[in-house]
Amino acid sequence: METLISKLNTSSTFRNVVYGMLIYAAGDTTASLILGEFSYLRTLGMMFVGATYYAYEIPLHFYWIERITKTKGGFYKSIKRTILAFLYFNPIWIARHILFIKAFSGNFDQIDFMLLKIGLLSFIANIPITLPANYFIQNKISYKWRFVISSIFSALMAVYYALSDKIFN
Repeated sequence: METLISKLNTSSTFRNVVYGMLIYAAGDTTASLILGEFSYLRTLGMMFVGATYYAYEIPLHFYWIERITKTKGGFYKSIKRTILAFLYFNPIWIARHILFIKAFSGNFDQIDFMLLKIGLLSFIANIPITLPANYFIQNKISYKWRFVISSIFSALMAVYYALSDKIFN
């Protein structure tokens, strides 16, 4: 039986690395331009995170969802897949993403436990958007393209996460 660790070798294909690098950086760059906070270092940092950490972590989680929901079918399977994806992008994930933004922007003094509060408020506020989006991604998009489509959605949400720091802080 294939393990998640062995899947790590195949889940981060060159395609995921390139898409992760480009899509996550594009979303965050858009957010930084809207907020008047553009920096090349931030863009390069988000390219790095998208091409490494996110390109490995997210496809593995999607693989795990795929693997544990194989036996159940119908409505139950759809709901389970949606909730597992929705809970993955949780307040801690959002806070970590904002932490990356702060670090790559050189704003180390703004990295504190307040990021968890921002992550929680952002998570709660975006439920009406993220639940249907996760349903669509997990149940209507083939496994092969889930990371790419999820990255595009996350790039759109990156604008929201960057704004969340301003809205909820």
